[in-house]
Amino acid sequence: MLGLARSGLATVEALIASGAGVTAWDDREEARDDAMALGADIGNPLDIDLIGFAGVVVSPGVPLNRHPIAAHARAAHVPVIGDIELFAEAEGDLPPHKVVGITGTNGKSTVTALVTHMLESAGLPTLMGGNIGLPILSREPLIPNENGVGVYVLELSSYQIDLSHSLACDVAVLTNLSPDHLDRYDGFAGYAASKARLFGLQHRDQVAIVATDDDPSRMIAGRINHRLHRVSAKDIDPADQARWPALQGPHNAQNAVCAIAVCRVLGLDDEQIERGLATYKSLPHRMELVGEAHGARWFNDSKATNAASAAPALAAFPPAPDQRLHWIAGGQAKGDGLSACRPWFGHVKRAYLIGEAMDAFAAEIGDAIPVERSGDLAAAVGQAAALVAPGDVVLLSPACASFDQFKDYEQRGDMFRELVRALEHE
Repeated sequence: MLGLARSGLATVEALIASGAGVTAWDDREEARDDAMALGADIGNPLDIDLIGFAGVVVSPGVPLNRHPIAAHARAAHVPVIGDIELFAEAEGDLPPHKVVGITGTNGKSTVTALVTHMLESAGLPTLMGGNIGLPILSREPLIPNENGVGVYVLELSSYQIDLSHSLACDVAVLTNLSPDHLDRYDGFAGYAASKARLFGLQHRDQVAIVATDDDPSRMIAGRINHRLHRVSAKDIDPADQARWPALQGPHNAQNAVCAIAVCRVLGLDDEQIERGLATYKSLPHRMELVGEAHGARWFNDSKATNAASAAPALAAFPPAPDQRLHWIAGGQAKGDGLSACRPWFGHVKRAYLIGEAMDAFAAEIGDAIPVERSGDLAAAVGQAAALVAPGDVVLLSPACASFDQFKDYEQRGDMFRELVRALEHE
């Protein structure tokens, strides 16, 4: 096992519980100590003759296109896999169940959480895992009940799909596709091929659901030759969407239509689906209303780590009738600039730029929006608080990774939430 963060340690524990011998490694000494306490041997797989090992399990964070473990394992004819593949290999020993796999550049966390909520609301045994929530191998198996068999709902990053070889999802979903993670792939085509593999792993009687609102997703849908449902954000009636408080904006129309399609395939009726949509609460860091201060509503969209993800958030706040949106953006840019956001610049009253991307974003915005070069998040929140008017909206939707100033997007969103709460008590 290479990489001993949360899912890595859960994998070590599950393998040892199943009777496997495990050799584990992480560069962090405390993580190695944790694995040793679980009963693992400690050793760097790059220093070990891997012949005879059943496999090398790697954390999704290990970049296989650059890390020497890939070539080392290949030379020993040992497969490199992830924890999702171990789950797939163990499926035959689980009680009767269904597996839903959800991938895409943006929206996959929301769709995963929404499907889980809708199934739970309908009384089905449901477990959410993969790239969200608790590691899948740390959970107890689902037991069927009077409402039906259990459903495992998995959010799947491209890295997790890369490390899977026998994961055949009963329902597989692609939300959308735009350039991301290009440091891990041979261009956008390599990234898109990774996402498309989820459908290639399915059997002919299983169901593919693809939101065909973008050209790359339409191309993938055109190559699927088993049961396919094409869906679109345009399928959602705005009057219906108005009844779902946590699912506003065009991006959430797409999220909702994907989740509805999954739940229909799994047998939910219209009443169960509507109840689930109406009672869903948004995820932290994804269009999360964190407070009201200085007469404005403040939204934490820290999970928007690229421009394609930030654009729908900007679209969700049109002038009413005047511009009301104060936009906090910036961080560690991913190289795609702000072109995906440009159609919605007219919604923005003022932009507050932070982090490494501050000057580049200011230059790209030009005269289209009034800009404050805030530098950091605390300064941006302070400046916005001084400039908002009653009825305005302040949106942290950075269109950037967080690693220049934060550990991850969650820490960035948590700090934003704390800063807003401090404003509420002024």
